[in-house]
Amino acid sequence: MSRTFAYCRVSTVDQTSDNQIREIIAAGFRIEPRRITAETVSGSVPAMQRNGFKKLVERLDWDDVLIVTKLDRLGRNAMDVRSTVELLAKENVRVHCLALGGVDLTSAAGKMTMAVIAAVAEFERDLLVERTQAGLHRAKAEGKMLGRPPTLTTEQQDEIVRRRLEGYSLGALAKEFGVSRAAIQRAQKRVLAIPAP
Repeated sequence: MSRTFAYCRVSTVDQTSDNQIREIIAAGFRIEPRRITAETVSGSVPAMQRNGFKKLVERLDWDDVLIVTKLDRLGRNAMDVRSTVELLAKENVRVHCLALGGVDLTSAAGKMTMAVIAAVAEFERDLLVERTQAGLHRAKAEGKMLGRPPTLTTEQQDEIVRRRLEGYSLGALAKEFGVSRAAIQRAQKRVLAIPAP
């Protein structure tokens, strides 16, 4: 006989999962309190890396039902949500999302819904990349300097390369110029990459 579980998640300690539990009960699900898992963890943490969710998955058995109020309770990343639903589907655990009309995400309709959500997420990511690239090109065309301002002046970079050629160590130069060893290496690469006039 199948059992019904609920997973509720909030991101910060000043939030409560009470509203999620009320929403599940209002949708007609009767869940024993011992079968409700509520935890405080960021949605950016993959579901299987959350202590509460991992323990819940260990308790789930064949034909059980897992209820969530919204997809973002499982994760903010569409790929993580999808892999979590697929993992549960392999164990024949049905995942119902109230915000999607209570659709079982492991059913054919649920899989189609997940595919649409993943496609929309990918589309949004692509749009964000396009907007970012357009902004960078515009800034370059306007002559703006992109990236972090250099920690070393051109003269300091030239001096570093001269001293490196004389055998000075990265550590000694980093200490003298008050920067990291990586900054010394970047300066060296930058100067040596400039073609001679």
